[in-house]
Amino acid sequence: MRSFDFSPLYRATVGFDRVADLMDRVVAADVAQPTYPPYNIEKLGEDAYRISIAVAGFGSDELNVEVKEGALVISGRKTEEAGEKTYLHRGIATRAFERRFALADHMKVTGASHRDGMLNIDLVREVPEALKPRRIEIAGSRAVEHIEA
Repeated sequence: MRSFDFSPLYRATVGFDRVADLMDRVVAADVAQPTYPPYNIEKLGEDAYRISIAVAGFGSDELNVEVKEGALVISGRKTEEAGEKTYLHRGIATRAFERRFALADHMKVTGASHRDGMLNIDLVREVPEALKPRRIEIAGSRAVEHIEA
């Protein structure tokens, strides 16, 4: 296992705390990342994404999707069943889980749906107009002479 020291980044930069924190989380998560439940991340378009999570055995009321502190948090907790069942084989995992995804700036969750054992969460990047590239007109020499006069 490799160990990275990001302290030089903290000493040499101002205002990049979020980037450094994100790198710390990625390195820490690489070691302890759970594998349950499995998921896919799809790019649907220029600024559209979908996270699909396999949640077989969970009902919509047993799943929770929320955005907090710049992260998408998906959790599931199975409610207790009324009667005890005797399984000869139990291959469908229904244990409680929590999955976290760090969201980039301007990422918005636009919806979530649960169908056929899959939880689909749609996201879109909405960059504000003030941050989008814009063309600046270049004044000609006549405009400059007029301003100076």
